[in-house]
Amino acid sequence: MTALAPSGSTRRMVLAGAAVLLLALGLVALMVVRPSAASPSGASSARSAPAEGSVDAGFARDMAIHHQQAVEMSFIVRDRTDDEDVRRLAYDIINTQANQRGMMLGWLELWGLPKSAAGPPMEWMGHTLTPTDDGSLMPGMATDAELAALTAAKGEKAEVLFLRLMTVHHRAGADMAQAAAGAAKTDAIRDLAAGMVLGQQSEIGLMADMLKERGAKP
Repeated sequence: MTALAPSGSTRRMVLAGAAVLLLALGLVALMVVRPSAASPSGASSARSAPAEGSVDAGFARDMAIHHQQAVEMSFIVRDRTDDEDVRRLAYDIINTQANQRGMMLGWLELWGLPKSAAGPPMEWMGHTLTPTDDGSLMPGMATDAELAALTAAKGEKAEVLFLRLMTVHHRAGADMAQAAAGAAKTDAIRDLAAGMVLGQQSEIGLMADMLKERGAKP
């Protein structure tokens, strides 16, 4: 298998493929969660929509961004290894997190709220994040340099780097989801966040085993 150099065109191709998948899943999610205009639940949903500065809205926005990078990294490693276990994990992350991202963006649309926040990320958790220029917007997210290294790697080197980056990514994501599960006001966000905690913690354990099999530490 030939290694691909980290280039702008490669990143754009990866992101374009992810964007198409995310758009399709987002449209499906909108159809699932959007109540009929004639339904009483539609009116009650509008009245009970979370506020602009709510935990529900903040989590949906930030986790959508967090998930987007996880999907991007999974697309990258999928094309840089022939290992079936790593490719299967990447495929699962792509499908699960793209679907969840579509659901969260769909709920923001349903609530009549913008999909991007006016302020810095994670204010809903009481965090004050200092903007950086390394591409890592939130805890756990890979930097531009780390994404470039993953793009340049191949074979076992790509596998180990992906597993390490995704472990850190999942740990931070699980922390965010745990906070939302305990503080969100809508059943939709509480239930989704609680499921994310379980799912990502399970994958953290799986990735630890996969790293051990490759003689690497998390």
